[in-house]
Amino acid sequence: MLALRLARGAHPLVQLRRLLVAAASAGTGFLLLCTLGYAMAHPDPSGGAALRLLWCLAPAAATVHFAVAVARTDPGTRPRPGLSAIGLGPGRLMAISAVTTALSTTLGSMLALLVFLHLRGDLPGLSFDGHATAFLASDHPLPLPAAVTLLLLVPLAASVASAVALRPRGAGPTRPRRTGADGTSPRKPSRTRAEAGPHVDQPEHPLDPQQPAPPLPAPGGLPWGTAVLAAGLAVEAYASRSGAAPGLALPGRFAGGPAGVLGGWALTALGLILAAPAITHLCGQLLQAVRPGVVRLLAGRVLQGEARRIGRPLGVVCAVASGAYAMATVYSGARPSFGPLSTLGALLVAGCTLATLLTAAVEAKHARADTTAALLRLGAPTTVLRSAALLRAGALLAAFGPLTWAVAELAALPLAR
Repeated sequence: MLALRLARGAHPLVQLRRLLVAAASAGTGFLLLCTLGYAMAHPDPSGGAALRLLWCLAPAAATVHFAVAVARTDPGTRPRPGLSAIGLGPGRLMAISAVTTALSTTLGSMLALLVFLHLRGDLPGLSFDGHATAFLASDHPLPLPAAVTLLLLVPLAASVASAVALRPRGAGPTRPRRTGADGTSPRKPSRTRAEAGPHVDQPEHPLDPQQPAPPLPAPGGLPWGTAVLAAGLAVEAYASRSGAAPGLALPGRFAGGPAGVLGGWALTALGLILAAPAITHLCGQLLQAVRPGVVRLLAGRVLQGEARRIGRPLGVVCAVASGAYAMATVYSGARPSFGPLSTLGALLVAGCTLATLLTAAVEAKHARADTTAALLRLGAPTTVLRSAALLRAGALLAAFGPLTWAVAELAALPLAR
């Protein structure tokens, strides 16, 4: 009940993000129900239904990733001073966030079920025939337990992933405080201005390049990401040479490639995701090289601080973009016929990855809100902050744009032979 009240009283932008999660869950649930309908219409053990269920993992993973990103930016479940006194500690807020995510995704799954039943003709309204009977199975009774089981996959995965992502971190061992004879903590003797030194009234200027804060440690995924990326390209090149490799078909009218090639592309995408935070951190480090000014120093330090937060979603976007570019390059002259389910799955994956990246950017902006407010109080012009933001975006585009193009070209090269 508390989670429902927090969801109702949230900001309109927060409600919009939750509605987008519900829409993504509805699209994924509809794909899963269509897979069930195809299995009902084709009971022969050909493996086609299992392949279609396997293809649904990509939009399901993208939906869960987006739901976790929205849960991380939910201001209603963010720890604040005073909430622990009324029983809303970090653990309780984590549970509320998981329940809120489950509510949003379950709403989308119920909408998918209603649309599927409406198209089948089980509800009063329009029913489809022709090619749609291949995945609607209008002439077969719908097994409700199987449909409910498929529709619960995304809500369960999203709520569990949100709880894991927002779980309270341990504060580490604390040293016991020493108490005096009266039970109070002894105060440290105050230091005079002469004893404190000449810099007691000279705070560091956050825009001074000579007195920067210590940089954060770099993420350690670059070697592993590079190794997995190279292994994926090698597997794809090896699988493309064997003509007898089995093929996988998308859940539409799109002709797929060998299973080894698709597995190699999955490894390539995983390598990009693993290496993206370290590449983001490296971009921030390069921005501060060779006598940086205020704008370059600020942009570089922000990129280093946000490397783990925005690097992983950026890697997912690059993986999806490289796959789309490779597919467009290989089938540029073949003009493949995309079915409705293939189009829906592609839109879900692309839309969820872009929405996740934008949500991570919003989370990063909220995380540095105190720093931005402090800079403005100290008299920093807004043009400096805008220039630093544009410089960050340009550095990321200059780094990940050619990388995505190179990976896409290398991935498409074996398929074009």
